[in-house]
Amino acid sequence: MTDAGMTVPDGTQGEVVIRVRGLTMGFDDLVLMRDLNFDVRRGEIFVILGGSGSGKSTLLKHMIGLNRPQAGHIWVAGSDIAEAEGAQREAILRRVGVMYQMGALFGSMTLLENVRLPLEVHTKLPRQAMDAIARARLQLVGLGSFADFMPSEISGGMQKRAAIARAMVLDPEVLFLDEPSAGLDPITSADLDRLIQRLARTLGMTMVIVSHELASIFAIADRVIMLDKESQGIAAEGDPATLRDTSNHPWVQRFLRRTDSDEERPA
Repeated sequence: MTDAGMTVPDGTQGEVVIRVRGLTMGFDDLVLMRDLNFDVRRGEIFVILGGSGSGKSTLLKHMIGLNRPQAGHIWVAGSDIAEAEGAQREAILRRVGVMYQMGALFGSMTLLENVRLPLEVHTKLPRQAMDAIARARLQLVGLGSFADFMPSEISGGMQKRAAIARAMVLDPEVLFLDEPSAGLDPITSADLDRLIQRLARTLGMTMVIVSHELASIFAIADRVIMLDKESQGIAAEGDPATLRDTSNHPWVQRFLRRTDSDEERPA
């Protein structure tokens, strides 16, 4: 049994850190995706991709407990995040960190204060210890000398790095990144890709990333799932380069190769 009092399917232990089974998600009578089934493995960079309106960010919100499923379950480190409440839910959420799409830094706070904030909310550490941890996370993302800067005083790419530092400050097992490359120029985006890879490899951190930036996807993803709005399900799963080169699904090929087609989309 899990801490949430639910039986976990066989195989949840070991390398699988997130298990999604039978997930249906939507709003009221609108269904976006039906019966999604996939696993996220420890230490991998796992990317969720799909067309506009396919439900990529909505799926991420379900995986971090912001939205409740219409049906199905999401186990994070062995506990169903949709079923957990109170202290149990808080314990699950402490195991994940989130970087939202535009960084979501507080404009009235310095970078140090932004990164320190989760420690103030979730721990009782002395201020000196919190500052030391926050500075170490800023150093880890290449912003050690910018601790006293305001978000408005740094570039968009640096804001994304600061947001990653804040998401990491509680030492999560899984880091969720929502469109990390959105709004960045190609050089800055490539630099951010290298940072994500370095953090994943050196810290052994599991990354779950929502993205539609193909250059980033091919550069960093160990594995992807592709959400198909038309079929309301997962059209493909695997290594993105392999899917691009070998998939016999017309939409998957067009998406990953950025080609147009007058052919009718498969249902």
